[in-house]
Amino acid sequence: MCTLRFSVKQLAILTAAALLVAASAASQDSADRPPWARKPKSKTSAPGTTSSTTTATPENTSPPEPVNKDNRDSNSNDEPNQQGRIRVSVNLVNVLVSVLDDNNRPAPDLPIEAFQIFEEGVQQKIEVFESETKQPLDIALMIDASLSAHKEISFEQQAAAHFIAQVLRPEDRLSVFAFDENVRQIAGFSENVKVLQSAVQKIPDGAGTSIYDALLLGSSALEHRKEDRRRVIIMVTDGGETTSRADFEAARKAAVRANTLLYSIIVRPVKNESGRNTAGEHAIETITDTTGGAIFFPDTAQDLDIIFDRIDRELRTQYRLGYYPNPRGPVNTYRSIQVKVLDNYKVRHRKTYLTGPQ
Repeated sequence: MCTLRFSVKQLAILTAAALLVAASAASQDSADRPPWARKPKSKTSAPGTTSSTTTATPENTSPPEPVNKDNRDSNSNDEPNQQGRIRVSVNLVNVLVSVLDDNNRPAPDLPIEAFQIFEEGVQQKIEVFESETKQPLDIALMIDASLSAHKEISFEQQAAAHFIAQVLRPEDRLSVFAFDENVRQIAGFSENVKVLQSAVQKIPDGAGTSIYDALLLGSSALEHRKEDRRRVIIMVTDGGETTSRADFEAARKAAVRANTLLYSIIVRPVKNESGRNTAGEHAIETITDTTGGAIFFPDTAQDLDIIFDRIDRELRTQYRLGYYPNPRGPVNTYRSIQVKVLDNYKVRHRKTYLTGPQ
């Protein structure tokens, strides 16, 4: 009798356990539970196929969270808001600064404390500082092929070929342009020194001089390059503007819009100002100053090697300053920039920039 009572108790326990399992299974099928917590259901396969089971997961069943446009710039630490804030980097204004001593030699290794930067007269906080920027170069080398410059073309070609071999590093790219009454891209942006040197030697003879057109086309070509690279135009010309379709203001705006650094080398066929066209020279000088570049007047064509060497050294010792404008200017307006350096250093940098979308 004792054995019989034990079997009944065991049966009762087993029955209770079975009821709990059934209740649990029923609860997993309840419509009140979220989809990802319900018991997976098997699908009946068609004859001749293998049956499979699909398990719902939170990633493919939960609806996407709505985006609150008003909270995109909140200080929340969640990932979506942090990703949304990446657009702020668009507002960063980069300024390349060349600092020279009394002998016009680059002044390296200055600390951030030596610099002050102003926009529209308001001092800005320097958020990015590189004492020797490693940003790669995109260079548009533009050679005047006009009849008036033809006398010195062989010296220009030799100096340019030497400069190409000297300046280019693995991440840099250079393109060769020739301009007379027309502007032609002789070689696209490349790091191949031999190809680029060959292009310089193949520059054809022309007649007129289209300086503004050349600056416009060179700036446009550079504007389409990547943002995280330095954009440089090096122009070798006699400065005698005669045949451009574009005007001075169009060329200047194109250079500013593309954030181009212009280095101008004026090879004057006639030293006396009364005997040559100086209007182009003055225009180039103004645009060069606006971009933060430098202008050179070699006494002889043989001085070109020295000038190209100075440009190379300057490009390798430039400071990079970056700031977020405060206050930010209206859309599509030009904003003035001023950089000051302590002590008696000479400073060159772009004088203005064009604001983009908010």
